[in-house]
Amino acid sequence: MTRFHMDLFRLVALLYIVAIAAGQQNTSDICLQAASRLPGRISYPTDSVYISSRQSYYSGFERALAPGCIFRPINTAEVSRFIKLVTAGGQYGNTSQAPKFAVRGGGHTLFSGAANIDEGVTIDLREIKSVVLSKDRKMAAVGGGAVWSDIYPQMVPYNLTVMGGRVPGVGVGGFVTGGGVNFLNQRYGWSCDNIYGYEVVLASGEVVYATANSYKDLWLALKGGSNNFGIVTRFDVATFPQGLMWGGVISFNYTKSVLEAQAKAFRDYMDPKNFDSAADMGIILNYANKTFSLSNSLFYIDPVPYPKTYKAFTSIPSLSPNTLTLTNVSNMVVQFGKNLPSKVPRSIQLVYSFKNTDVPTYTKLIQQWETDIKTLETVPGGLSQFLIQPQPVTNGTNSMGLEANQHDIVMCIVTAAWTNPADDARVQQLVTSIVDKHERVVRRQRLYIPFKYLNYADISQDVIGSYGTNNKRRLRAVSRKYDPKALFQTSVPGGFKVSK
Repeated sequence: MTRFHMDLFRLVALLYIVAIAAGQQNTSDICLQAASRLPGRISYPTDSVYISSRQSYYSGFERALAPGCIFRPINTAEVSRFIKLVTAGGQYGNTSQAPKFAVRGGGHTLFSGAANIDEGVTIDLREIKSVVLSKDRKMAAVGGGAVWSDIYPQMVPYNLTVMGGRVPGVGVGGFVTGGGVNFLNQRYGWSCDNIYGYEVVLASGEVVYATANSYKDLWLALKGGSNNFGIVTRFDVATFPQGLMWGGVISFNYTKSVLEAQAKAFRDYMDPKNFDSAADMGIILNYANKTFSLSNSLFYIDPVPYPKTYKAFTSIPSLSPNTLTLTNVSNMVVQFGKNLPSKVPRSIQLVYSFKNTDVPTYTKLIQQWETDIKTLETVPGGLSQFLIQPQPVTNGTNSMGLEANQHDIVMCIVTAAWTNPADDARVQQLVTSIVDKHERVVRRQRLYIPFKYLNYADISQDVIGSYGTNNKRRLRAVSRKYDPKALFQTSVPGGFKVSK
C-alpha cells in the first residue's frame, strides 16, 4: 500500500470514528460511500449544489437545517442503492443506530425537519421529475421529485390537467402522500384519491409497484400515510379533461358589514343543497403591519365567468382591480402564486375541521382571531393569515378516515410568520391558543371533526391519530409489514409517524 493510500485510509477511518463519537452513526461514512458508488450525486456544505438545495426550501425553519451531505439521485435504482448503503445489508440490527436521513420532494412544508435534517443525509428527489402520459392519456407517470407547477404546462397542449397544488413550487411527493387539496377536489376528491399506482423503494432497498391489485395495503396506506413506508419515486396519477377554467382573487374593504356578508355567503355556499362540484374557494383574512385585509380566492373548473354559485360573494362591493379571469390551470397557478411569497421566514400553521355552521359562529371565529392576533404588533416581521375553505369531498379511497361524499365540511387554517428565533415559542403558543379556542367553539356546537389535514398541520398536531383508531392501527400494521426494522420510523425522524 502506498503512502497516499495509507493516508487516505486513515482519513476515512478517522471520519468513521468521529461520526460514531458524535452520535451520527456513520453519516460521514455513508456520504463517502455514496460519493464513491454513486459519483456526482453527493454534495457537501461548501458545494454550490448543496447551498442551492438548502436555500430553496420554502420555510426558514427548513433552510436553517444543515445536513452532513445531500444526495440527489436521478432514478429509482439510485435511491434503492442508497437505501441499501444506509441499511448496510442489515448490519444495523437496531435501525435506531442507522444513519439519520430526510426525504425531500418540493420542500414546501413549514415546520423544521419535515424534509431536511441537521447533520444527517437529505435525499433530494427533485432530479427524478419526468412526466410521461399513457397512450390513452388517462394517466401520467410522474417522478417523485417533480413539482406540480412544472407539470401543468405539459398537460395544456392535450387539454388535460392533474390534481396537484394550487400554488407554484409544491412538490408531488409530500403533497400526494399527505392528501392533496386541488382545484378539482369538490368533483373528484383529494389528490391521493386518484392515484393508480406508486413505485416505492422499501427499507430493504427492494422496489415494488403498489396498486389496487398488487400490494393493495401499501397502496392504500400511502393515501394519507406520508413518509412512513418507503420512498415513492413515481406516482401514476389520473388525468382529467380540462380546457379553460375561471378564477382568481377578489379583495374587499375589511369592515364589520363586509365580514358579516362574507360569513352569510359562506354559510349558504356550504349548504349541501347549494353544492357545485366545479367550485372551490376560500375566505382569506390577513394581518400585517397592524392592518387587516380580506379577499376571496374563487375557482371554477368549468369555463363559466362569474358562475351563479359565487354571486353572494361577487355581489359584495369589492376593491379594484381583481384577478378573476378565464385561463388554463397552468396560468391560474402562476397567477394565484403572485399573491403569496415565494419563501417565508419562521412560520407555523395549524388546521382544524368542522361541519358548516351559522353566521354568528363564523363571525365569532373571525373576531377571536382578530382579537388575539394583534399581539403580533410587537413581533418583528409578524404577520398572520386565517383561511376558511371547504374540505375536499373524498370518494373514500384513502386512509384518512373521512366519510365519502360529505359536502358541508369546512377546513380552517391559522398561519403566522415572524423573523427572530427569540419569538418562536411566543408565536407558536399564540397560534396554538387561537386554534384551541376555535376548536372549543365548534365543539360546543357538536360540529367539530377530529380530522387534521396533514399538509396544513403543524408537527404538534396528532395527524395520524386524527384518522381514527382503526386507521392508525392499520397504518402501523402496514409499516411493520414493509419496514419490519422500523427504518422509516427511527432513521427518518421528520414528519408524522405512525409509531407515535
